[in-house]
Amino acid sequence: MSRYARQMILPEVGASGQARLTAAHVLVVGAGGLGVPVLQYLVGAGVGRITLVDGDRIAAHNLHRQPLYRMDQVGRYKAEAAAEALAALNPEVTVTPVTTWLDPANAPTLVAAADLVMDCADTFAASLTLSDTCMAAGKPLIAASALALSGYVGGFCGGAPSLRALFPDLPERGATCDTAGAMGPLVATIGAIQAQMALSTLLDLRPSPLGQLITFDAARWRLGGFRFDRAPEPAQPIPFIAPSQITPDDLVFDLRTEEPAPFRADARHGALDPAFTPPPGTPRVILACRTGLRAHHAGAALRSRWTGHIALLAVPPTD
Repeated sequence: MSRYARQMILPEVGASGQARLTAAHVLVVGAGGLGVPVLQYLVGAGVGRITLVDGDRIAAHNLHRQPLYRMDQVGRYKAEAAAEALAALNPEVTVTPVTTWLDPANAPTLVAAADLVMDCADTFAASLTLSDTCMAAGKPLIAASALALSGYVGGFCGGAPSLRALFPDLPERGATCDTAGAMGPLVATIGAIQAQMALSTLLDLRPSPLGQLITFDAARWRLGGFRFDRAPEPAQPIPFIAPSQITPDDLVFDLRTEEPAPFRADARHGALDPAFTPPPGTPRVILACRTGLRAHHAGAALRSRWTGHIALLAVPPTD
């Protein structure tokens, strides 16, 4: 009996649907708490090809929500360890690990090669870069976020509004799993819903997951959601760039006050003066921070008093 028999018996799948899954190529960005259940269920369902992008390594303090990995793998690249484990789970699926960070320089090529994109990353920069790239390429994006005891999953782009349309205003401060914590089962639940949205999109089920948001509050046991098919796109959002896309003429600010030195020698270091205006003739200002959130807010403030070109950058972690 086929390993996919129990899903092929569904009238929504059948032999033709399984053939669609087998022929599909999915880009998964992030092999952490969200990426683990997403990968396990996509591979289990027989999605033919998966490109897995993650430049991070396995850490012991993350294993409570990343049960695909073992203690003896701590220090290894997540993408490589995940590809090995998933090959054992289903050798019919090809998982290609990419042990670099996603950025605006490599995103267009990675997205162009995929039929569907999964945002399992944990930074605003990665999520917005994927949304911008998928929107331009017309590719569907299933994005999710989970923190503490709540999270959301949504279907974006590919004919639906972008992540920027649904979330035009970013929070003043962004909590992370390091600061706010995360329960493993909550993250797994969000990742499982994300995988279900991906499979439904690949199978072209109706109603489409694209344009749908699902929320889950595990503290109050509330599952909710709504459609956002008509959310308007923001006008001229400030784009993200990669470090490789900085030019000698750019005026670069590293806003990471917690770091002892800027990420490059020619960058100005520290918080941006609220009254700062670039010198006349400045072609572009680059604002950098760790996740992109601080840079986003500084960029919005600068745009209110300066009409020149601004770009944002998330400084990649050092290995």
